[in-house]
Amino acid sequence: MSTLELIESKVSELSVTEVLELQDWINEYLEDHAQLSPEFLASIDRGVSDLKEGRCRVVKGA
Repeated sequence: MSTLELIESKVSELSVTEVLELQDWINEYLEDHAQLSPEFLASIDRGVSDLKEGRCRVVKGA
């Protein structure tokens, strides 16, 4: 049994609350280890520029 298969097996034994906590942990782990590609950094720069220039939508009630 591979490590991934073992983890999958154990996750299936968790409660929904525990799985959601695990999901949060995995999301944080991935964010902490994400590499910022040049394309992603450029998209952030474009977004900041759009906000400064007023090229954005405001969703009321959100």
